[in-house]
Amino acid sequence: MSILKEENIRLHVNVSSKEEAIRQAGEILAEQGYISETYIDKMFEREEVTSTYMGNLLAIPHGTEDARDEVRSSGLSIQLLEEEMDWNGNPVQLVIGIAGKGDEHLAILSQIAIACSEEENVRELLKAKSEKDVLDFFSEVAE
Repeated sequence: MSILKEENIRLHVNVSSKEEAIRQAGEILAEQGYISETYIDKMFEREEVTSTYMGNLLAIPHGTEDARDEVRSSGLSIQLLEEEMDWNGNPVQLVIGIAGKGDEHLAILSQIAIACSEEENVRELLKAKSEKDVLDFFSEVAE
């Protein structure tokens, strides 16, 4: 997954709310130049329409369909939360922010779904000691 870089990964993240987690996911994407700041608002809009909780401790906040023009290039942000948090009544500890250029978001979602299809895989990922451990996890799954 070449759209995932060490500087897009945060370990031991403490957030007090789903909203804070979504904002941080978007800010990482914006800081790395993948999106405009407006895309972050669209991430909140998406969450209002339908939850981005995916199961297995995973949430994947991303923008609405009409936010495509706010995406400069495809990218991911990953936050490994220090503790499970409530995401619309579901436990989440892994937050992956997604910015997909054109139709690339579908392929990105597919790769994430495969990588995180088993809760035990997610729990292993959450034990990562470094950003490189996270990169290694996703590269092993993508092979």
